Amino acid sequence: MGQDGAMSSRPPSPGNEKKRSETLRETIEELIAVGELSPGDPLDETVLANRFGVSRTPIREALIQLASAGLVEMRPRKGALVAQIGPQRLIEMFDVMGEIEAMCARLAARRMTADDHRRLLEAHRACQASRDAGDANAYYYLNEIFHRTIYGLGCNGFLNEEAIKLHRRLGPYRRLQLRVRDRIATSYDEHEGIVEALLAGDAGLAAERARDHVVVQGQRFADLMASLSRQSG
Repeated sequence: MGQDGAMSSRPPSPGNEKKRSETLRETIEELIAVGELSPGDPLDETVLANRFGVSRTPIREALIQLASAGLVEMRPRKGALVAQIGPQRLIEMFDVMGEIEAMCARLAARRMTADDHRRLLEAHRACQASRDAGDANAYYYLNEIFHRTIYGLGCNGFLNEEAIKLHRRLGPYRRLQLRVRDRIATSYDEHEGIVEALLAGDAGLAAERARDHVVVQGQRFADLMASLSRQSG
């Protein structure tokens, strides 16, 4: 800035532009994950640039990064939109997420220390107040912390990164699940079972319960599809 507080007229350096686009990517990703931007919503570069007070260039770069992660769909001559995942693809993604969660839980059960037990219980108990209040938004964030805690306890950096990546990509759909009647209470009870298995060091049971907690089949999938229909209607 100059002495009068105005922004410098010098063009931003390539390094600053890259950092700005990465920050915007993280911001837009968060808006998608928490449901403020829903599957199928258009992502107009001009609207976003005005919203964040930047030029269209870093917005475009951020959208390209999100497209490479599968969160945004870039359509030639039509612009970008939040990626929509078809029912069959969604089942497949939750199946993979279930196996990743199972692997994380299996490794965590084998490798946890006494201090890790304390961290796990803290993450689990933090979800209780939002469960009791029926607060889906608060539970969503605390649920994410709970799962990420287990990912970290597996002590496998690469697996941790991949788990977080897919967990975030499924964020809008996981959030919708929590709005289904009684799902928050059921989710917490399932967490309880996972925690019990982890604290007991039962790797097989922890993996089984972690997988079952994530995979969407039968009525749970029907509920998720109904939630998506209401959202797009």
